[in-house]
Amino acid sequence: MFTHKAIAELNALEMMVYNYVIKNKNPVMYMTIRELAEAAGVSTTTVLRFCKKMGCEGYSEFRIRFKLYLEQAEVMPMDFGTSEIISFFKSINNDEFNQQIDQAVQHIAAAERIIFVGVSTSGALGRYGARFFSNVGKFSTHIDDPYYPINSDMYKSAVAIMLSVSGETEEILRLASQFSLHHCKIVSITNNETSSLAKIADFNLSYHVPQQLIAGQHNITTQIPVIYIIETIGKRLGNINAAK
Repeated sequence: MFTHKAIAELNALEMMVYNYVIKNKNPVMYMTIRELAEAAGVSTTTVLRFCKKMGCEGYSEFRIRFKLYLEQAEVMPMDFGTSEIISFFKSINNDEFNQQIDQAVQHIAAAERIIFVGVSTSGALGRYGARFFSNVGKFSTHIDDPYYPINSDMYKSAVAIMLSVSGETEEILRLASQFSLHHCKIVSITNNETSSLAKIADFNLSYHVPQQLIAGQHNITTQIPVIYIIETIGKRLGNINAAK
């Protein structure tokens, strides 16, 4: 029901509806359109647009199809956040997402130098990505210090793989601007393809899972989609190297 293509077409307000629905599946089953709009902080018109982008004629059809969607889903413990993970893997189970991965591989395969860039949790994932790529025969490095000195030689025949959940982290955007200014290709992996980082990048992959914050600032959004994307790209790069 929630395909990657459909989710990617949602605007910021419609994403608010999607995030609320995914996090509050059972209550949504019994909500009127006005109640859902109020709970998600949007208008009823936005809810209707969301329903249509999910392939439904209206809110009534959405509730029926959503009920069937839940009944077909595996029974998993909800306190672990597995519903978001299951929704992600269901949304990418199609040729379109597979083609996006192939496009990312094409951007990266020809590069002589690969640099993973991220801070905080994304920095840790950048270190992991650099090691994983190196393990499959594509030597890579990482930058997790937003003030790391960058010289012009770093940009030659390089691809910067930039990781950011929000795509709006000031330090990452500053580094992205430097890479872009020196004509270094950028592949970004973000949660939202309308983010500033996604717009700066030459190519962007988005995973569209509900963002979770503690105390309004500490981001604990699941990073399983990022690990999956990194490993999938890495394995395909490994296959290319093995075929040479």
